[in-house]
Amino acid sequence: MYRTLKIAFVAFLCVGVVGCATSSGPRPRKSFLMLKDDYLQRRQLQTRQYDTKDATKIVMAVAGVLQDLGFTLDESESDLGLIVGSRDADATDKGQVAAAVTTDIIIAILGGTSNATSQVDAVQHVKASVIAKPSLDGNKMLVRVTFQRIVWNASNQISRVETINDPQIYQKFFESLSKAVFLEAQQI
Repeated sequence: MYRTLKIAFVAFLCVGVVGCATSSGPRPRKSFLMLKDDYLQRRQLQTRQYDTKDATKIVMAVAGVLQDLGFTLDESESDLGLIVGSRDADATDKGQVAAAVTTDIIIAILGGTSNATSQVDAVQHVKASVIAKPSLDGNKMLVRVTFQRIVWNASNQISRVETINDPQIYQKFFESLSKAVFLEAQQI
């Protein structure tokens, strides 16, 4: 009986708290829909223009480049110029591991228990999304790629979800794509 009263009381409190909440809450900032300052730089990093009108050749070249970079093609809509690929990779960072081990040792010396080594990054799932579309004048093709990753720690918990903004990764992709487009145009 006591347990039933306790559950009913907790349920009553929860309903009371929810009922007292207002929908006005904090208002979104006026800058909520504003683009961030680095938006144009990121877009330029992610986009290249190619002197061809043939979307099929571009899409085929993109698919080949992604596969050459170790990605498995997950989705492809040739008519829309969309290709999505993914790959799994090691996410271990030696500095992060060293810091976690040091933390565990120091806490153990002080008589405590720590599990910092289970929080270090272990694996990551990288996803590449590519869209190819005609330029506004229709004489060229624009290719935009974005790379995102999900990182799991040693305890198999998601530790990060982020867009990769490393210029070297984008440069490597577009260099490979430029070569592939050239070879496709020369039918080599």
